[in-house]
This record gives sequence, structure tokens and C-alpha cells, in this order.
Amino acid sequence: MHIEPGIVDGAKIVLSYATASGAALFTLKSAREELGCRGLFSLTARSTIATALVFSFFEILPHYPVGVSEVHLILGSTLFLLFGAAPAAIGLAAGLLLQGMFFAPFDLPQYGMNVTTLLVPLFALQVIASKVIKPNTPYVDLDYRQALTLSAAYQGGIVSWVAFWALYGHGFTIENLLSIGSFGLAYMAVILIEPLVDVMVLAAARSARDVSRTGFFEARLASAK
Repeated sequence: MHIEPGIVDGAKIVLSYATASGAALFTLKSAREELGCRGLFSLTARSTIATALVFSFFEILPHYPVGVSEVHLILGSTLFLLFGAAPAAIGLAAGLLLQGMFFAPFDLPQYGMNVTTLLVPLFALQVIASKVIKPNTPYVDLDYRQALTLSAAYQGGIVSWVAFWALYGHGFTIENLLSIGSFGLAYMAVILIEPLVDVMVLAAARSARDVSRTGFFEARLASAK
């Protein structure tokens, strides 16, 4: 996943350092809360698994350039439901960094923009989940409508941030607007696919509740108590 090189450059790229720093601070705050609730082992285990999955999503699953960025099946809502907000955020940031270091070094200058684009929608998703999921509902009991709401919120956030960076870098030109529009339309496929993945993954977790209750997964995955 990357904003195309040259979309934002020069002095303008400084803004991405500020937004990424804010996302990093929020991640650290969430991680500290997780440490207090679940301990270091659980946080480390979930973050490590999430990192490995994100790296695999970026490198193995189909992805293709469209307009101002690339279309990826990132499965952000799936990571959130399985591992929680903090481990998912750490996994997204670390997986993206590993991809840049080993396979796409040309993406590293855009890392601040890319990590902001992935993490801020994740934290927005956390707020939305608290509104659309009843407090006593384990995640394994979510239905397709709820999964679709979460997926649309996350992927819509990604599209919004990509559009922001493109407009910030190149302005409201016809060519730029068409490029943003083509990217947004292409991401509709992701919004349709991801909820199906969520429902299938949650069904698997439901059938293995004992495993889902271990420290390798989000505490609320199999139990809301």
C-alpha cells in the first residue's frame, strides 16, 4: 500500500511527519492500556501475529496500482476484531515498514502518509465499533451487516485520507480528481469482499472458542464479559 511517489513532495511532506507522530502517540496510549489489561505477553504476541499478517497481505494478496495509490486487501477490520486496536495498529505500522525496507524502498519517503492513512481510520473504527456493537456482544456473534459497517468505515477512511494527500499535493485539477475517483471506485471491491472475510474468520473463531479465548486474540473476540 503506498501513496505514489511525487504526489506530495518538498516542504509539504512535513505534514505527514506530524500526522504520523499523532497516530504513533495514540498507538502508544492504546498499547499502554492493553499492557495494563492483558500484560506484555499478550500484547507482544498479538502485535507480532498482526505484523506477520499485514506483511503477507501486502506482499502475497493481489494488489494493483489505480490512480493515486494501490488497491490492497488490507483487512483492517479483521485485524481489529481478532487482535484489538493497539496490536492491529502496531501490526499495520510494522508490516508497512517491513515492506518498505525489504521490497519497496521507494515507499519509505511516503511512510508518514501511508501509516497515517492506515492508522487513523483504524482508531475511528474503534469508536464506530463501540456504537454499532452492543456491549454484551462477543465479536464472533457479529452479523454481515455489522461487519459491512466496520469494513466500510475503515476502507472509507483510507479512501478519504488518500484523497486528502492527493488534493494536498496536486490540488483540484481535473486529472487529479479523475485519478482520485478511479482509486475510490476500485476500492469498492474491497468494501464488498472484506465483510465476507470477517464473517468467515469470525465463524472459524466461534467454532474454536477455547483457542479464541487465549492471549493470542482480542479478549472480546469470544467473550464480552
